[in-house]
Amino acid sequence: MIDCVLFDLDGTLADTAPDLAAALNKMRTDRGLSPMPLDPLRRMASSGARGLVGVGFGLRPGDADYEAHRVEFLDNYERALHVHTRLFDGVPELLQALENLPRKWGVVTNKASRFTDPLARSIGFTTRASCVVSGDTTPHAKPHPAPLFHAARVSGVDPQRCIYVGDDLRDIQAGRAAGMRTLAVSWGYLGEGEPPARWGADAVIETPAAVLDFLD
Repeated sequence: MIDCVLFDLDGTLADTAPDLAAALNKMRTDRGLSPMPLDPLRRMASSGARGLVGVGFGLRPGDADYEAHRVEFLDNYERALHVHTRLFDGVPELLQALENLPRKWGVVTNKASRFTDPLARSIGFTTRASCVVSGDTTPHAKPHPAPLFHAARVSGVDPQRCIYVGDDLRDIQAGRAAGMRTLAVSWGYLGEGEPPARWGADAVIETPAAVLDFLD
């Protein structure tokens, strides 16, 4: 039986793309450029600053201006990280259902704690989740399994009795490396790589409620 369900944050539990896009578009308008539409930015949201600065300005790590753009983007985001962000449809009901069973649930994200902690507090996760693990909580970020092992330890559960749910290939790789069952979500940001069906997850789910089908 599954004792704990662990979730990625961006693109899995919460639609953070509008606030991430706003941080990038502020940079563009400050430079006299037109803002970009949300859809192409949404696809890159799971890649964070690297992906969004890349699509917004054509810069990559190692380029001369990349680091300054990355810092500016993150500062913009930190100042307004819960303006348009909302939980995906069905997520509040899923979390309540897990608590009613009861089952533990937690968050494991590659988002740095300077963003994760205030966002988790604002959304109301801090008092409910068994853990909130950020990308800098352990020495390694996903796809390394260290954050998931840490989450299981903090939650007081065996990793093999956990499910990890995410919208990125790195999520599935990390979950499998930690010995957890893995679920890929079809509603997330998904990036520009192979489709979720090729990630090697135990299943691809279409709605948050489908998580409940994998608890036994």
